[in-house]
This record gives sequence, structure tokens and C-alpha cells, in this order.
Amino acid sequence: MPNPPHTHAVDRGVEALRRVFQAGFWVRHESPLVLGPGKPPEPDLAVVVGERRDFANRHPHAREAVLVVEVADTTLARDTGAKADRYARAGIEDYWVLDLNGRVLEVFRGPVVTKRVPRGRYRDRELLDIDEVIAPLAASGANIAVRDLLPE
Repeated sequence: MPNPPHTHAVDRGVEALRRVFQAGFWVRHESPLVLGPGKPPEPDLAVVVGERRDFANRHPHAREAVLVVEVADTTLARDTGAKADRYARAGIEDYWVLDLNGRVLEVFRGPVVTKRVPRGRYRDRELLDIDEVIAPLAASGANIAVRDLLPE
């Protein structure tokens, strides 16, 4: 069971992302996202193209996801390692890890998958502190304050 700060951060993330992504997008939380063969992960937050009713009978696929966010308190190494590689391999362009302990947002962009890097990795990785803002790639005109994603 997630601890209260994790749950609070997910709730804050839903609110912040729904302010930015409105008509034509759906902000999902802790729900499956199909990346390919195998059990789909359930990212803490995922913004997908479409509306709620579009996913009444199926889970969205990676190609429909414009942003995936994981909230890390005890899972930072996995979220920035194996999960990041898996999301990169699936072609997720914008992947964020909200580090509750460090009170920072780690942003991964530019997925790379080649014969030399079959597991996938991200070309760009940026660390934003609590006083910075971020614009999602799919909503470049909107800014989200890192502070607004973290538990109070």
C-alpha cells in the first residue's frame, strides 16, 4: 500500500495535469499502460490522447501516451533505471520521476532504441528542484511548478 505522501503526490499530480491537459486528453492514475508484450505497468500518472470513454473497453497503448509520471519514495532506483529503460523502449517521449525524498523532479526525454541499445534509454535527463517549472512536451505553452507536484 502506498504511503500517505505518495498518495498525496499522485493526487496533486492529477490536479496539476488536468489543469494543463483538458479536452482531447485523459489523465489516468495508477492504471495499466500497454507497452508491448508482458504485463503492462501501472504508472502513477499517465496523460493519454483521448477521453475517458475511449478507454472503457481497453487500456491505452504507449503510442497514445504523451506523458508518464512515476512518484518515487522507496522506488527511485527502479523508476530511474529499469522502468525508465522500459518506457524509453516503448517510445514514451516525456517521462518524469517525482523524487519525494530529494524533493526534485527528474525529467527524461528523447528515447533511444537501437541495435546497440536494445533495452532503450533516454538521451536527455534533467533534474529540476522545487523552485523550478516544467512544460510538458505535449503542452509546451503550459508551465507546471515542481512545488505543485510535491506533497506539502
